[in-house]
Amino acid sequence: MIEYRPWGYYEILKEKTNYKVKRITVKPGERLSYQYHHKRSEVWTIVSGEAHVTLNDEVFHYLYGETIIIPQGTKHRVLNKGLDNLVFIEVQHGSYFGEDDIVRIEDDYNRK
Repeated sequence: MIEYRPWGYYEILKEKTNYKVKRITVKPGERLSYQYHHKRSEVWTIVSGEAHVTLNDEVFHYLYGETIIIPQGTKHRVLNKGLDNLVFIEVQHGSYFGEDDIVRIEDDYNRK
């Protein structure tokens, strides 16, 4: 099942009690909210496009095949500056994976 968001969409590929795997697609020029999580960490692997990732206010550039480790509580966001979709696989680890564990610090779409 695909879940649409203002920045693109994601699909849950696998969900178990101790992990969740998503395929996330970010449209050109869009970015996710600047956020962190209380109950999970994430690992992102870029499979298409270029990612500009902010981790605790520092920006990094990632390409196809590169992996980003986001520890629990780390502020993070991803921006697609490219002309094509950015696609990455997100593996979540932790004790809870609900969307209500997103603590948004800043959001382009006025979500809370």
